[in-house]
Amino acid sequence: MFKRKIYSKLLNWKNESNGNTALLIEGARRIGKSTVVEEFGKNEYESYILIDFATASKTVKELFEDISDLDYLFLQLQLQYKVDLHERNSLIIFDEVQLCPLARQAIKSLVKDHRYDYIETGSLVSIKQNVKDILIPSEERKISMYPMDYEEFLWTLGDTSTMPLLKKVYESKKPLGEQMNRKLLRDFRLYMLVGGMPQAVNEYIQTNNFRKVDMVKRDILSLYEDDFKKIDPTGKISLIFDAIPAQLNKNASRYQISSVLEGDRADRTLELIAQLKDSRTVLVAYHANDPNAGMSNNKDLAKYKLFLGDTGLFVTLMFKDKDFTENIIYEKLLNDKLSANLGYLYENVVAQLLAANGDELFYHTFMNESSRHNYEIDFLLARKNKVCPIEIKSSGYKAHASLDAFTQKFSDRILWRYLVYTKDLSKDEDIICLPVYMVPFL
Repeated sequence: MFKRKIYSKLLNWKNESNGNTALLIEGARRIGKSTVVEEFGKNEYESYILIDFATASKTVKELFEDISDLDYLFLQLQLQYKVDLHERNSLIIFDEVQLCPLARQAIKSLVKDHRYDYIETGSLVSIKQNVKDILIPSEERKISMYPMDYEEFLWTLGDTSTMPLLKKVYESKKPLGEQMNRKLLRDFRLYMLVGGMPQAVNEYIQTNNFRKVDMVKRDILSLYEDDFKKIDPTGKISLIFDAIPAQLNKNASRYQISSVLEGDRADRTLELIAQLKDSRTVLVAYHANDPNAGMSNNKDLAKYKLFLGDTGLFVTLMFKDKDFTENIIYEKLLNDKLSANLGYLYENVVAQLLAANGDELFYHTFMNESSRHNYEIDFLLARKNKVCPIEIKSSGYKAHASLDAFTQKFSDRILWRYLVYTKDLSKDEDIICLPVYMVPFL
């Protein structure tokens, strides 16, 4: 069991809700939802029952077809799982609840009954096929869970001091020194390569062998591919997912869906992207047509970029054409010696870190009318009633033509400007040049 930040959110929910809501934890498969919830049940309640609907018997699933007699339901669950339930001190967990829609619908009655607490976990939860015939309970409180962020990754390595110290440095806006920056950057690239999937992290800790870590990540990608086939037998979602590294490598202003799926209708394409987004395996950054504090109101659903929810999986997907990713490639990536332009790899990890912070992802492209030159702001953050544009460089190069052009056009809307790169923290006039490992503090 690795320490996860979401545990404190579970505690807050338990204390604040006092059984008046159920908690639904949404996230991709294999990010550790079941593990953390079961640990929570062990530590915070007198007893708990975990019903994994991926493996639950037909008898258990059929219990939710008729919940008119809750006494009977609870008696059967105690018999099936050989656990005594205690009023107001027991937790019932519905794991992979999307596989039993009637159990999700039952939450309304179960919460009203108020005897026990309920946590649901699920991926692909909001896919229409799973909820079309049920009443979604208003008693659900939803929270999102992501792969381990950088601080959680450091915790698994026994490092609890680096991030608090870095936050102080970030707040002071003073440089660390180039030698320290190189060490911190190498540590961060290790996180980019291993990623935040608990199985992959555990394999790294146990073996220190990138090839074995890579095999774990390939197994997770295969699991995702199997899930995609279940919701889309045509294989189109799989094609969209597999093409993400290549699309980002093109450095185009959007994911060019027509080059992946030829001749698909626009409305059908949007539905596929929505399903992929609901799986939580990808992060979608939408184009903000009018970059301001209310970007959600003017996002372009037809213009987007796709990122993987975990950068470690992204690295493995980059080299999917081989049966395995050789250790030498990992070593070169770790030491920044691979000749390929890896700007898109840094874009993906920034997307992952921003999403883990709870930020919705937006970007903006525009043309300078006089020069006819196209510019792109990689990410836009809404802060207070302003925006913070972010430009990302995979090297230490401090040119920031896009930031400058954006400032000329929208100067009255900007709070802070950030250049995220691989060198030490510095300031270039009013631009904060930020090493990539400080993105969690934005």
